[in-house]
Amino acid sequence: MSAPTPRPGILDIEIYVPGESSVPGGGKPIKLSSNETPLGPSPRAIEAYRAAAADLERYPDGQAAALRNAIAKRYGLDAGRIVCGAGSDEVLVMLAHAYLGPGDEGIFTEHGFLVYRIAILACGATPVVAPETNFTADVDAILAKVTERTKVVFLANPNNPTGTYLPIGEVRRLRSALPGHVLLVLDAAYAEYVRRNDYEAGLELVATTDNTVMTRTFSKIYGLAALRIGWAYCPQAVADVLNRIRGPFNMSSASIAAGAAAMADERHIMQAVQHNETWLQHLTDEIGKLGFTVTPSVGNFLLIHFPNDAKRGAVACDTFLKSRGIIVRRVAGYGLPHCLRVTVGTEAENLAVVAALAEFVGAAKS
Repeated sequence: MSAPTPRPGILDIEIYVPGESSVPGGGKPIKLSSNETPLGPSPRAIEAYRAAAADLERYPDGQAAALRNAIAKRYGLDAGRIVCGAGSDEVLVMLAHAYLGPGDEGIFTEHGFLVYRIAILACGATPVVAPETNFTADVDAILAKVTERTKVVFLANPNNPTGTYLPIGEVRRLRSALPGHVLLVLDAAYAEYVRRNDYEAGLELVATTDNTVMTRTFSKIYGLAALRIGWAYCPQAVADVLNRIRGPFNMSSASIAAGAAAMADERHIMQAVQHNETWLQHLTDEIGKLGFTVTPSVGNFLLIHFPNDAKRGAVACDTFLKSRGIIVRRVAGYGLPHCLRVTVGTEAENLAVVAALAEFVGAAKS
């Protein structure tokens, strides 16, 4: 008997493996593997989520109007150019399906988000990887990979898992040098955390060009990862395309309500920003004092480099941390086998991970 055969290239896709969430032996771990906010969601978002339970028999608003309007009000945008999805992952996949097909190429950088490769291959297109310089996207390296088959360039800015970013001047240079038919997708999942004067998430380029899209998420600083809320700000023509292919009810009523409430709670977001700014620097300094190289980060996580050594390497450290009830992220799938990514946690969690790393260093020396 024959069986259905997937389209060529589908079986070449490596399944995305998220950060771990449990440790051997059970018990509640210190989970620093998925870049989740330690402050949790806004109380307003929780209240809105609970209120949505009163109407579970009703279909959600297929236009997600309350959420789109809340985003538009917060940033001064045209709500008609905002498209929402089940996490920014869904928006990225929709963009790939809309603009890539067999024979086309999609570019992303060496240590870029794994979903880009998955989305490109799922469309039957060819993924093209541009090398990075010092774990940072390199505009000239990206441009060197552009061919007549290039249709989309995905740029995570800031990038996960490295925590590095491109200044807005370099992003503008990339956009101006790309052919007009190439869609530049600026994935700004960690934009709210960045405290640099030369950074801009992408709203300016979307407003001034017809071929740039910016995507954002509620999974990080807004603390709503469980609800899967993402959005894109697009040129009107791109928004029209995405609205033609997205699911008619791709956002739940609870997600719409909680997302709109979270977007309006600026005080909660500023608390999260201030917490991250304090502890990101503390972790960078303290981990550096232990002898590790830490890539400077503007996100809510750090990339720690380890020696290629069985006793003192990333795998050994990951195992040691788990024995102490601490889960971090191995990033070999990102081409970084000798690194671990650590999320900024609560004060107690941050102190615990530094202490455990110090213990690991001491044990490795003995």
